Amino acid sequence: MIQILRQLHRYYYLFVLLCLSLLYYPFMYLAASKVRWYGYLNRLRISHSQVSSFLSGIRYKFMFEEPLLPGQTYIYCANHSSNLDIMIMCILAKRNFHFMGKEELLNHPILKIFFRSIDIPVNRKSRISAFRAFKKAGENLKAGRSLVIFPEGRISDDHYPPRLIEFKNGPFRLAIENNIPIVPVSISNGWKLLWDDGRKYGSRPGRCDIYVHKPIFTQDLDVAEDAILKEKVFHLIDSKIEHT
Repeated sequence: MIQILRQLHRYYYLFVLLCLSLLYYPFMYLAASKVRWYGYLNRLRISHSQVSSFLSGIRYKFMFEEPLLPGQTYIYCANHSSNLDIMIMCILAKRNFHFMGKEELLNHPILKIFFRSIDIPVNRKSRISAFRAFKKAGENLKAGRSLVIFPEGRISDDHYPPRLIEFKNGPFRLAIENNIPIVPVSISNGWKLLWDDGRKYGSRPGRCDIYVHKPIFTQDLDVAEDAILKEKVFHLIDSKIEHT
């Protein structure tokens, strides 16, 4: 019975996403057409995230180890186990941000409008694609646009409950090269509400807890220390995830 209810909630959640996406699409399409309107595009996806979550009975509690500085450019690194993670990071990063994500999102019915404009798609199997993507991300960071990235590179479907998988080096090298602080983010229990896209276990309403670690400043680090930084961020994120 519980599994039936979870699947029903998933279908309701998808219905809410579809209806809101149709409502927001004309405004998002217009905002995505010019770089100077990207701030409004982000405001729209923040609103879309907040309203769709509210109507689905999903709420978020953010816990900050220390306040983030307004106007500071950050690289946000979070674990990735749920489609909710994108909404969570939109709400956290606020207005001036962009995502880096897998190239397949260029064909996603909702997300493609962002990955064909403000966000950066990357084919992680191609070194050339990865080089171009991180070069573009570096340019955006220098322009003051924070980066949101999931350093695992994918949602792992190898284990349930999910386990944090090895991080890619790219975000940490990028942070050191551009002297940008990293904000590790632990999405503690999002997988309990919606794991991956919910096909297997459905979804349910409830509260998702997000722990925002204090920023790690990189001005005193050498590029050769990117692996050390990667391991530090990995353990910080993992320390606040609910594994059962």
